[in-house]
Amino acid sequence: MELITGENDKGRRLDRILRKALPDHPLPLIHRLLRQGHVLVNGKPGKAQDRLDCGLIIKIPSIKNKNINKNNKNGRKTSAAEINLPPPDIIWQDAGLLAVNKPSGISVHGLNSLDSIVQSFLKDKLPPSLSFKPGPLHRLDKPTSGIVIFSTNIEGARLFSSLMRERKVRKTYLTIVEGIIKKEEIWQDDLVRDREKKKTFVSDLEISGKPAVTKVIPLAVDGNHTLIKAEITTGRTHQIRAQAAFHGYPLAGDIKYGGHRLKNGSLFLHAWKLEFLNFSLEAPIPSFPQISLLNRVLLTKNP
Repeated sequence: MELITGENDKGRRLDRILRKALPDHPLPLIHRLLRQGHVLVNGKPGKAQDRLDCGLIIKIPSIKNKNINKNNKNGRKTSAAEINLPPPDIIWQDAGLLAVNKPSGISVHGLNSLDSIVQSFLKDKLPPSLSFKPGPLHRLDKPTSGIVIFSTNIEGARLFSSLMRERKVRKTYLTIVEGIIKKEEIWQDDLVRDREKKKTFVSDLEISGKPAVTKVIPLAVDGNHTLIKAEITTGRTHQIRAQAAFHGYPLAGDIKYGGHRLKNGSLFLHAWKLEFLNFSLEAPIPSFPQISLLNRVLLTKNP
């Protein structure tokens, strides 16, 4: 087997490249081949820790492995539904990053997901790479719409991931909550994730959690509902949903966190704005027919 390194493989360790390029080969097998000198880089035995340049030829002996799935390079079958996926709704592209407007009702990962759509769109548009695969750099819940950032090269992935770790990405959501919020509020809580229940809770004194801060700004009121702008600096799973419920304002339609079921459709939670470095991105605001006044505000007014 012969592999050629690309620009996005530059500076990466040989063992990391092989793990990505050969997902169906067990890791112990890859390391055994390296230890025994069977992996050649430009004709010389390569070491696991070697950092490679682009344009190098890696030769690996053919291995008969019954556990290797031959359906495709990702080790799973491609469904018929994934063959003709629609193009993504692209908001912006620059600096090795791609901003996509995710519709409500589809997952970021998995079969027929936003990731599948973007992968299908980019498959013939990026230079070949053994170790780099474009993918989402953060996630939104299935019912949540709005901006998701994908990487289109390794530099973009490293840049955005670093900004996320340093909390230099400002995220603003729009949502509709039950109850009336009259003035700006700051919610500061420690959150705990229950993986079995797939639900997030505000921790009590007995369980340590991860800090979450949400700035809430009311925009409009309709009966017993408030359209709010929620700005977050942390990115905990279900952060806005869990904090809103804890503070007495569950999202309208969010039955998982105590909201009342709406007649037509799910909750409204939209990742509206994303700001980092000198970029400010906005996702078009979808309509929400369940609450007429707020729907008119969303369609006619820029929050």
